[in-house]
Amino acid sequence: MIIERKDIEKFAEILRKGGQKVVFTNGCFDILHAGHVTYLEAAKAQGDVLILGLNTDESVRRLKGPERPINGEQDRAKVVGALKAVDYVVFFGEQTAEAVIAEVKPDVYVKGGDYTLDTLPEAKIVQSYGGRVAFIDMVEGRSTTNIIKKIKS
Repeated sequence: MIIERKDIEKFAEILRKGGQKVVFTNGCFDILHAGHVTYLEAAKAQGDVLILGLNTDESVRRLKGPERPINGEQDRAKVVGALKAVDYVVFFGEQTAEAVIAEVKPDVYVKGGDYTLDTLPEAKIVQSYGGRVAFIDMVEGRSTTNIIKKIKS
């Protein structure tokens, strides 16, 4: 289910007040693959409710280049939102997820193991209110970039 950005702060607060442990992760999730699914299942295992911050099309282009995304944001939200592990999706268009994390205030913020506390700008925000940052190992050889390269070759 997609939650409007303007409603996400209050929505997350209601979840927490209801006793739910809120987990948040974010990304582009352009061409969904087994690495994404494994990652999202591991993220969901960190708590009760997984909110996924999905980069808007414009922010994907800024991050990945003018040929991306392959799939538009509404299609990406529909596909990732259909996964059992993902409870809610919220769009964000900023360069980092810092602002949306400050709104959600997740109990646990999850990112891939290719990050560290020192390289993750969002970590300071999560730690400032007592949240926890968790890192999940990436599935080797599984990436949207690899899929695109294979298609092009």
